[in-house]
Amino acid sequence: MAGIYIHIPFCKKACSYCNFHFSTSLTLYHDMVNAIKKEIILRSKNYNEEIETIYYGGGTPSLLKIKDIEDIFLAIENNYNLSNNLEITIEVNPDDLSKEKLKSLSKTKINRISLGIQTLNDNSLKLMKRVHSSKQSIESIENSLLFFKNISIDLIYGIPNKDINSLDQDLRLSQFYDIKHISTYALTVEPKTLLESQINKNLVSMPQDDDVYRQYMYINNFLSNENYENYEMNSYAKKGFYSKNNSGYWLRKKYIGIGPSAHSFDGLTRSWNISNNSKYIKDIESNKLNAKREVLSKVDIYNEYVMTGLRTVWGVSGDYISKNFGKNFYEHFMNKSQSYLKSNHLVKNKDLYTVSKKGKFLTDGIAAELFLIKLK
Repeated sequence: MAGIYIHIPFCKKACSYCNFHFSTSLTLYHDMVNAIKKEIILRSKNYNEEIETIYYGGGTPSLLKIKDIEDIFLAIENNYNLSNNLEITIEVNPDDLSKEKLKSLSKTKINRISLGIQTLNDNSLKLMKRVHSSKQSIESIENSLLFFKNISIDLIYGIPNKDINSLDQDLRLSQFYDIKHISTYALTVEPKTLLESQINKNLVSMPQDDDVYRQYMYINNFLSNENYENYEMNSYAKKGFYSKNNSGYWLRKKYIGIGPSAHSFDGLTRSWNISNNSKYIKDIESNKLNAKREVLSKVDIYNEYVMTGLRTVWGVSGDYISKNFGKNFYEHFMNKSQSYLKSNHLVKNKDLYTVSKKGKFLTDGIAAELFLIKLK
């Protein structure tokens, strides 16, 4: 099984923390849609994997016209082998969703909505330069539920001047509306963003690590008590509602990235498209796939397996390491994992190693310690 990710590189406004590739100008909108449809066809040559998930991401894919959403899907349907149980998600911003648009979306093949709520605190939304308000967030959830059963919301924690009480209000959305999937993200300071500039000028102060840790654990405890399954470090779902798209990344399934800056993975190599809208369009019009490619070494693949495995409920298998990477990799993992087993940051269940509740917030650091830098 594989997935297709479609990057829509347009936004109404730049959020203060975002360093994804996008443009706030829609001048190239029609040319971009046509180029995306053409890239879908170009990449389909000699591609026989069954497609299990399609994801419209960005950027802001909810800026797409309904006809363009349908035409992009049609290009995929006509050129790929699609699963009978296909998950099709679109990321949407609350300010883009009227009842009429949601009704129209429900008549397309899309069957999952991912809402960029982020927080219900209006001051925090303004700080992050989000276009929508908390009122629009509530309305977008209520309207989405009229037409879609499978809804995910994004929430951000670790926001300056945002406390546990404000975070608790955000999380209670899950109780009141029975949201099926929640993705949580710590606000991070990315290079070349407005947030970084504000911090460097002492206009904004980020919370201390201890405060961010407390918020992370509050989220984890709250959602666990609401019967959400924490299937990936930052992802929570009601039973039967794991995101196939998210799961595919963490289980290292193959995927094709369509659009400028989009990444692809075929199991052995990673590639990424050029991050320039006009050049991307020009190249695709000339039947050229302008992408850089990295061939993963055995060490790279092992490190990725450890990183992705430890972030999930599926964990890391010692037998898998032994069979697929060999004795030296297996012994390295066994030796390095012992101290984390003794400190109860890792848990071993038969052959599987997973991160304990105590170790969850430290997952990436633990994984890095288990990486193999150089094989002798």
